[in-house]
Amino acid sequence: MALDVQRELQEKLQQKPPLTKLAGSPEKAQTLGGRLRNYFLTGFIVAGPVAVTAYIVWWFVTTVDHWVEPLVPQAYLPDRYLPFRVPGYGLVVAIIGLTLLGFLTANLVGRSFLRLGEVVLGRMPLVRGVYRTFKQIFETIFSQSGTSFRKVGLVQYPAQGMWSIVFISSEPGSEIASRLPGEDHISVFLPCTPNPTTGFYFFLPRSEVIELPIPVEDGAKLIMSAGLIQPGDPRLKLPAADVTEGKGASAKDAA
Repeated sequence: MALDVQRELQEKLQQKPPLTKLAGSPEKAQTLGGRLRNYFLTGFIVAGPVAVTAYIVWWFVTTVDHWVEPLVPQAYLPDRYLPFRVPGYGLVVAIIGLTLLGFLTANLVGRSFLRLGEVVLGRMPLVRGVYRTFKQIFETIFSQSGTSFRKVGLVQYPAQGMWSIVFISSEPGSEIASRLPGEDHISVFLPCTPNPTTGFYFFLPRSEVIELPIPVEDGAKLIMSAGLIQPGDPRLKLPAADVTEGKGASAKDAA
């Protein structure tokens, strides 16, 4: 009996270790690699928008500086007195100049000079059309009383049952509205993805446009991201909800 027990112990000692222990190291390596990948993606997501925003701001500031600084006398440039270049000086000068121009234009004397300049430009055959077009565009976009591109809607395009995001523009003028058949019409702009600066502009009945209760910024994000960024998406709040539920479950278990 004792010999049988001794043989069994010797056979167990001579057996090879189980393969599950050998397979443990690759799992740890994959876990470490996955964590490093998540850390890298998190850092990229955090630094990417900051880098792109900084680059765009820097490009805008340097572009305005290159446009404005040649118009400023050399005696008033800080680069002449400092050993380094001061970025943004041209932008500051442009903001001050535009503010003063608006202040002068709001006065009677300024309006008189503005009308005189418009009369001179109105007599130039080629410049007249360009000036009037861009003046109307700037007044429509930057006017506080304007209503264009302040609403987002849905229309059936390019076929029935297929819906597209549109920006609701202003109502058609009297000359166009009088020639449109049927009910009341409205003009909309259908932007393309992912570049919303290009698209289609058309008129259609007001009843065929479904207004959305979202701002234009969210509509633009939805288009530029090709639907990846949804306005008011509840999935964006899931992580916080999961954490709260997890805390609640742990508290219940502890109780």
